[in-house]
Order: sequence, then C-alpha cells, then structure tokens
Amino acid sequence: MTNLKILSLTLCITLTACSHSPDDVAYIPTPNANQIADLMDDDNDGVINARDLCAETPKGAEIDNDGCETISEKSQQKQLKILFANDSDEIPPLFLSQIKEMSDFLRAYPSTTIDLKGYASPEGRAEHNIDLSKRRAANVKKALINYGIAPKRVNYIGYGSTKQQVVSKQDSALERKVIASVVGFKGEVEKEWTIFTTLPKKRIN
Repeated sequence: MTNLKILSLTLCITLTACSHSPDDVAYIPTPNANQIADLMDDDNDGVINARDLCAETPKGAEIDNDGCETISEKSQQKQLKILFANDSDEIPPLFLSQIKEMSDFLRAYPSTTIDLKGYASPEGRAEHNIDLSKRRAANVKKALINYGIAPKRVNYIGYGSTKQQVVSKQDSALERKVIASVVGFKGEVEKEWTIFTTLPKKRIN
C-alpha cells in the first residue's frame, strides 16, 4: 500500500511538470561579445592592427608574424655625391637623376633621414667658401623636397674647404661637392615574390 502511494505521488509530480508549455520557460538571450581588438589592417600587409608591430610596412615586403618587414643586412652605406662648377651652387643636370633615385629610396624607407654635407675648393676666402658650400647643400635639399621628400627628413651643413692650400685643378674640382648619407637605414627589405612579380626582360642578341 505504501509503495502504491509513492508511485502515485511520483506520477502526479511528473504530469504537473510536463503540463507547462515551452512558452512558460524564461528565455535567456545570448550576450553580445564586445570586440576589443582592432581587426583592421591599415598597411595592407596581412596582419591586423591589433598584432601589427610595424605600422608602415613597405608595400610588397616579406613580413614576419608581427607584421614587420624582413631585413637583409648590408655593409654598404647609401650615399650620394654631387659635383659643382667652380664658384657655383647650381646643380648640374647630370646629377638630377641621381637625386631622383635617392628620393625614391627615401620614400621606400620612410623611417630614414638624410644628411647633406657641402664643400668648396680652397680657392677664395674661407667665409665665402663656407657660404657657398651651404648654398650647394641647400639646393640639393630643395631638389629632394621637389621630388616629394618632407623637409624635416633632410638636414644640411656647409663645411667650406677641407684643404688649406690650392691643389691641382683636378683635385679642386673634386672638392666642389655635396655628399649625402642616409641615416637610420638597417638594410634592404626583402621583397615577397608573387605571381605578379615583374621579371627583368632578357636581351636577345
């Protein structure tokens, strides 16, 4: 008799629980996830901003997991040497293509700057030679700016003549110069090969 009462009570509880419709159950909405990380890729190198440690990766460069370009160390320093006519600060047209090439290099490596050092041959007064060497370096800076390089990336100074006495005409001509050295260059950036990479055309003899 006791077992029969327990069985009846169990069936009653079960039927009562099943009598509630699904609509009676409270609905708990799924919470929306807040996006904290920046999933954009501003420099288009394939690494999102949240993980990218190098924000200005050169286009087409081979990159690592941190979004930084792969550097091949080079022992040679990037330099530019421009010669001038006697007592002139005008850049000879012969050297304009070299200045353009240097500006292309500086644009490819925006973290670099360039130092321009002007010189003069020993003929003339020291004060005049210092002023002349400054004007020569300043004109090279103007040329780089005209090719799109920011003025703050180009520094210049005039040293006048490094010789204390008049030397041969050939040596004097080599002293009328501006020398440019790139600062902050770590090495060549390794380029990533793609199917669209342009290969140099072979000459057919």
